[in-house]
Amino acid sequence: MKVSTVRYEENLETYQIYGGESLSIEIDNGDHVEIVDVEGDQPCTLLALDMNGSSIIESLSWKTKPIQKNDHLTEKNLSNSANAILKKKNITLKGLTSIDLFDKNSPADTSQSFGINKEGMCVISASGGPMVVDEQNSPTEILINITRAKPIKSSERLPEPLAEPLSEIRINNSTAKSYTVKAGEYIQIIDVEGRQCSDFQAFPVEDLKNGIVTSIDPTVTRSIMGSSYPAPGVFDKFYNQNSEPLVEVMHDTVCRHDTFGLACNSKYYDDKGYPGHISCTENFNKALHKYSIEPRLNWVAVNFFFNTNIEECHTVSSDVSWSRPGDYVLLRAMTDLVCVSSACPDDTSPVNGWNPTDIHVRVYDKSNKFSSAMAFRPDPQTIPTMTKNTGFHKNTEKLTRNFIEYNGYWLASDYNNLGQIKEYWQCREGVVMIDLSPLRKFEVYGPDAEALMQYAITRDVRKLSVGQIVYTAMCYDNGCMVDDGTLYRLCNDTFRWIGGCDEGGKHLRKIAKNRNLNAWVKSSTDQLHNVAVQGPKSRETLAKIIWTSKTQTTIEELKWFRLTVGRIGGEFGIPVMVSRTGYSGELGYEVFAHPKDCEAVWDAIADAGEEFNICPLGLDALDMLRIESGLIFAGYEFCDQTDPFEAGISFTVPLKTKDEDFSGKDELIKRKNSPQRSLVGIELDVNEVAEHGDGVYVGKQQVGVVTSATRSPILKKNIALCRISVSESEIGNKVEVGKLDGHHKRLAAEVVSFPFYDPEKTRVRM
Repeated sequence: MKVSTVRYEENLETYQIYGGESLSIEIDNGDHVEIVDVEGDQPCTLLALDMNGSSIIESLSWKTKPIQKNDHLTEKNLSNSANAILKKKNITLKGLTSIDLFDKNSPADTSQSFGINKEGMCVISASGGPMVVDEQNSPTEILINITRAKPIKSSERLPEPLAEPLSEIRINNSTAKSYTVKAGEYIQIIDVEGRQCSDFQAFPVEDLKNGIVTSIDPTVTRSIMGSSYPAPGVFDKFYNQNSEPLVEVMHDTVCRHDTFGLACNSKYYDDKGYPGHISCTENFNKALHKYSIEPRLNWVAVNFFFNTNIEECHTVSSDVSWSRPGDYVLLRAMTDLVCVSSACPDDTSPVNGWNPTDIHVRVYDKSNKFSSAMAFRPDPQTIPTMTKNTGFHKNTEKLTRNFIEYNGYWLASDYNNLGQIKEYWQCREGVVMIDLSPLRKFEVYGPDAEALMQYAITRDVRKLSVGQIVYTAMCYDNGCMVDDGTLYRLCNDTFRWIGGCDEGGKHLRKIAKNRNLNAWVKSSTDQLHNVAVQGPKSRETLAKIIWTSKTQTTIEELKWFRLTVGRIGGEFGIPVMVSRTGYSGELGYEVFAHPKDCEAVWDAIADAGEEFNICPLGLDALDMLRIESGLIFAGYEFCDQTDPFEAGISFTVPLKTKDEDFSGKDELIKRKNSPQRSLVGIELDVNEVAEHGDGVYVGKQQVGVVTSATRSPILKKNIALCRISVSESEIGNKVEVGKLDGHHKRLAAEVVSFPFYDPEKTRVRM
């Protein structure tokens, strides 16, 4: 779900919809509207109505020419979502006119803009529906930018309620208020204008009745949670001094709060040269007086929306809060509570943007059901979405509660009654299922699709047959990596790029625009979810259930890095695409389906693998498997400052055989001729495991850094991947892994070749 359909920046409002969605927005005389087809090839329709529901299309002042006007509308001309909006507002279609803004060939970032001359309403509808696995009509993003002639006051802007509120509490700037909530009720703390900090504290009502004052304690919370700050997911509760949970974090649209733990107080301002300045502690004391809670000189508090940080040199620094207008935290009360919230009065530092503003609190009834979620922003300008469930979540949530956020989705870290070691061995010896739906998918098509991919990736795309897949790097012009991923050739002019990040699609669209290529790049992550079926018994498992036509390769025939399109349940069953790929180092496949079909797909695979004791596998076990197999991971083995040679995938850069130019080629030639760092394997001579980020030393000098590490069950050794100076990368070199500060504790290790397990990849080729 979206955090909000709108982003505010002064007098500009930005709304977002996707194919299949519609939106109604109130408009007024003097407003200006711009509608953008972000990824291209996304048809969109506009209706403009006055306050009585009559069409005012003719009154719009177009700055660009719309595609087509449609008179005599019927329900068939509009999407279901647009018809629903009109019915809800009791507006009939008789006499209405619509405008087609974009057609199926519109390039990315095509826009239409117009001025408003009458008060009324715009209905914007983006057409689209579910995408079939072997098609590329993915419904994508439409942005609506409205420049207001009469902007709403920033202090009056609030996100839509999550449900019907029990109470609304406005905390004016530089004040605090106390309020009571019952067990199970939800507390939504909203930053109204953005960049405003809010202290929060809670007291169990039962303790107060008995004359005992306990409250949220950050030290106890961090000790129990094993996390510097609770967040939605596994580490989600705040505890009091008696280790009792008081509130659970359900939603967090900021995901960046304070690390310090004290509300501002008189001494803080006195020491800065502002004696007598009002503080959150004083405001807490006033607000809590009616509950007979004794005043304090310092209140420990949960510091929402603050931006402090502990630097490497162990000092505490602060800066402007990360929160934006309408950002919020949603808590669930674990017991009856007295709560207090502040709108911090600090105008002496950047923490509130030098301008203290309001905080708003909403309380919701316990009958509401809010799933855990946090905001995901691929880049700072993006309207955030809350953590999503994959199409397989209904299956996996029956088997575990241990979910972590990955790339905007919840994925299981491990499973009940199994654990990472059991899951690991089942993959090495039998068959497992892994939900990897958050992988980013992009449909690349058009007359110049091959030319686009030939320039965008390091491999030679022209050598790729239909139905073939290749693993490759995607690089910036400086030779450093955008992403790694797999390219699927579906037809002569259609490809599917599957990588780890949204930047891959943006990079492809940028290249297409700069090189004037007639090709589209459309996101399909939400239309294609995938489960990896991995292990020696994976072929036998899938062969039972995947039906393929005579023109498609069967599962038994499917070779490494090839794909086939089939169905589960016979010729008229669930459509799926199956590729012989994976991330485990074992024989394996990935099965792609639309999210609406994923629950049935999971059940079918689970039933087929029952005779082989199939089990689910979480991210913890997957990490062990991929490290043993020498498979790299973004943010660990590579980033946008690492080239493919340094990332250990030099085989993806065929400089000798790919004679055509590609992104980063010239710089990659220089980098190959003058290497500085190399990815190697290291084996530790002790039973202690290295960790990501540990320094690797020769004597006093740090020569490398551990990128990934694990204890290998099958090799019975502690192993790690390490980016190291080329001068120290020779096999057999003795090095040390530094712990603590890197010098006070060292672990002896030796440089070895990798992959550590099955270096010839005989198992994946079986």
